[in-house]
Amino acid sequence: MAAVVSVGLAGCSPGDEEVPPEDVVIPEGELADQSGTLTPSNPTELSVWITAAAQAPAPDNKITKLIEEQLGVTLKYEIVTPDNVDQKIGVMLAGGEFPDLVGTSDLEMRLLEGGALLPLDDMLATGDYPNLATHVEEDIKRMSYSGTEVDPGLYIIPNYNRFYGEITGGTYYGPAFWIQKRVLEDAGYPDLENMTLERYFELIEEFKAKNPETNGAPTVGFELLASKGREWGMTNPPALLAGSPNNGGVIVDENDTAEIYADKDIAKDFYKVLNEQYDKGLVDPESFTLTFDQYTAKLATGTVLGMHDQGWNFGTATQSLQSAGMDEYTYVPLMPAYEGVEPWYADRDVMNSNQGFGVSTSSEQPEEALKFLDMMLSEPWQKVLSWGIEGEDYEVGADGVYSRTDEQRANARDTTWRASNRLEALLEMLPKHQGQFSDGNAYGPDDQPAEFLATLTDYDQAFIEKYGKETWRQFVNEPPENPKYYPAWNITLSDDANEINQQLTDANVQQLPKIIAGEPSEFEANWQTYVDAIDKVDVTVYEDAINDGIQDRLANW
Repeated sequence: MAAVVSVGLAGCSPGDEEVPPEDVVIPEGELADQSGTLTPSNPTELSVWITAAAQAPAPDNKITKLIEEQLGVTLKYEIVTPDNVDQKIGVMLAGGEFPDLVGTSDLEMRLLEGGALLPLDDMLATGDYPNLATHVEEDIKRMSYSGTEVDPGLYIIPNYNRFYGEITGGTYYGPAFWIQKRVLEDAGYPDLENMTLERYFELIEEFKAKNPETNGAPTVGFELLASKGREWGMTNPPALLAGSPNNGGVIVDENDTAEIYADKDIAKDFYKVLNEQYDKGLVDPESFTLTFDQYTAKLATGTVLGMHDQGWNFGTATQSLQSAGMDEYTYVPLMPAYEGVEPWYADRDVMNSNQGFGVSTSSEQPEEALKFLDMMLSEPWQKVLSWGIEGEDYEVGADGVYSRTDEQRANARDTTWRASNRLEALLEMLPKHQGQFSDGNAYGPDDQPAEFLATLTDYDQAFIEKYGKETWRQFVNEPPENPKYYPAWNITLSDDANEINQQLTDANVQQLPKIIAGEPSEFEANWQTYVDAIDKVDVTVYEDAINDGIQDRLANW
């Protein structure tokens, strides 16, 4: 014991490289932790809490086994779906006991502000976590908490959109009015430029009239997502139709001033169209009662012709359809806009500040927990997590470029195979080396241009060729530079502003379904009731908080 302790202390001396204790066995290869913190000779069990729609890995998962073999780490998962996250957060905060690693996408930051997470700045400054330190160095102000509930600092390592090298990608994950490919195919692959809301619904209406059933079930024209925490599927469209990028509940003008749009004419015009389409039977009457899981399940049946959503939000439904060979039932993004408006649906992918993994204050092994995140962010582990195992899941050409065989691509589309060969729920929350690796290969197969094209099924290749495109991202606008403050939706709000924001959300959830599903002859009266409800809310408290946040970012980011 004395020998082990003395060696460990010597390894911490200034200027020395970290030296593992003598009794630590470090596996060979680049996946091992050379510091000896995580090693099979001293196994570590980490409890992990994740908010995700993805399922836990299968018991025989090969990457799980690889983590155990190389790092000696066993992960004990608790995966909570978005519909259940509020209750789970309340229970954890009340008990004061948290898993070692907390993976959160809670925009209200209840776990962070409730004292569940450790500040990471001092730990990263030790030099013991080089991958994480490099990852946050350039954007640490953007990543850090700047509110008043706990000390300012870095608590959560963002899970998406910190890029390395060039940004590549074939799949579009942002907001759009999505439409099934079979609808466009049936219409003869119509021109999608200068799309209007009316034309979008015409395409759906014409197809539904010819196809009232889909695989024995009633065809659904248009689905709305209004479930708790996902009500933005119902509330965000007016801003996008008006040419604003996704700033959440506000539109920010050319003078960098934010204002809500929920009670403005651009919103009224949208809900009037929805009301008309509901009256025609195109909007699903179940829209307002579906949970997120039920919504995703309905999309996965292939019966829904269109919806407004963000691409990442219904990924599990897309994967289910692809696994079933139902490519014509999957979706492409369209960008309807009001007359004279230039669409700005696609933005430059925004870093997920305050969303990702943090280390809990109740963890008895915070160094091991943070070291695990550090190892998972190393290039070798990132390639395992995103590409898989070389020779099994992908091949390396003589030129060093990664590619896959048809069998490997088919495997990646199979949900059962992925449960045993991918760690999707974990990867959802882990920090990522998006963009390019040091060898020039893209972060993942879907981002590798040639591989993305080859990944497409025969149906999708034929479909995309009809439009003269190479990727699904090319169906939306080329993103301009994001404004410096962007996006306004993740600005930290005071308790008072959060309360006002919640009151606005409540008004939306309570009143908009009545407006959409009401008799067209009652639309004006229903709309006025909604506007009156908003008038009772002190909106300026919310708007002032957003504007203060914008000015702070303009000054400091």
